[in-house]
Amino acid sequence: MSAAGKKAIGAPACGVVEWISTACRFATDRNDFRRNLLVNLGLFAAGVWVARNLSDFDLMSPQPIT
Repeated sequence: MSAAGKKAIGAPACGVVEWISTACRFATDRNDFRRNLLVNLGLFAAGVWVARNLSDFDLMSPQPIT
Protein backbone atom coordinates (compact mmCIF):
# COMPACT_ATOMS: atom_id res chain seq x y z
CA MET A 1 0.00 0.00 0.00
CA SER A 2 2.82 2.40 0.73
CA ALA A 3 4.20 2.00 -2.80
CA ALA A 4 0.86 3.06 -4.27
CA GLY A 5 0.86 6.14 -2.03
CA LYS A 6 4.35 7.05 -3.19
CA LYS A 7 3.32 6.73 -6.84
CA ALA A 8 0.31 8.98 -6.26
CA ILE A 9 2.49 11.61 -4.61
CA GLY A 10 5.20 11.52 -7.31
CA ALA A 11 2.81 11.31 -10.26
CA PRO A 12 1.86 15.02 -10.51
CA ALA A 13 5.50 16.16 -10.46
CA CYS A 14 6.33 13.58 -13.12
CA GLY A 15 3.36 14.77 -15.16
CA VAL A 16 4.48 18.40 -14.97
CA VAL A 17 8.05 17.57 -15.98
CA GLU A 18 6.79 15.36 -18.79
CA TRP A 19 4.41 18.10 -19.96
CA ILE A 20 7.22 20.70 -19.98
CA SER A 21 9.58 18.40 -21.87
CA THR A 22 6.83 17.59 -24.36
CA ALA A 23 6.07 21.30 -24.86
CA CYS A 24 9.77 22.06 -25.43
CA ARG A 25 10.08 19.18 -27.87
CA PHE A 26 6.90 20.38 -29.60
CA ALA A 27 8.23 23.94 -29.93
CA THR A 28 11.71 22.98 -31.15
CA ASP A 29 10.82 20.26 -33.67
CA ARG A 30 12.20 21.64 -36.93
CA ASN A 31 10.73 19.01 -39.23
CA ASP A 32 7.01 19.53 -38.77
CA PHE A 33 5.38 22.41 -40.65
CA ARG A 34 2.09 22.25 -38.75
CA ARG A 35 3.81 22.42 -35.38
CA ASN A 36 5.94 25.37 -36.47
CA LEU A 37 2.85 27.12 -37.81
CA LEU A 38 1.01 26.56 -34.54
CA VAL A 39 3.95 27.81 -32.46
CA ASN A 40 4.33 30.90 -34.66
CA LEU A 41 0.62 31.70 -34.44
CA GLY A 42 0.78 31.27 -30.66
CA LEU A 43 3.74 33.63 -30.41
CA PHE A 44 1.95 36.14 -32.63
CA ALA A 45 -1.18 35.95 -30.47
CA ALA A 46 0.93 36.42 -27.34
CA GLY A 47 2.57 39.49 -28.91
CA VAL A 48 -0.79 40.98 -29.84
CA TRP A 49 -2.05 40.34 -26.31
CA VAL A 50 1.00 42.08 -24.81
CA ALA A 51 0.67 45.01 -27.19
CA ARG A 52 -3.02 45.44 -26.39
CA ASN A 53 -2.95 44.88 -22.64
CA LEU A 54 0.43 45.93 -21.33
CA SER A 55 1.14 49.10 -23.26
CA ASP A 56 -0.35 52.58 -23.25
CA PHE A 57 -1.00 52.50 -26.98
CA ASP A 58 -4.47 51.80 -28.30
CA LEU A 59 -3.90 49.88 -31.53
CA MET A 60 -7.51 50.23 -32.66
CA SER A 61 -7.80 54.01 -32.34
CA PRO A 62 -7.18 56.26 -35.34
CA GLN A 63 -3.70 57.73 -35.39
CA PRO A 64 -3.29 61.51 -35.33
CA ILE A 65 -2.27 63.12 -38.60
CA THR A 66 0.98 65.04 -38.22
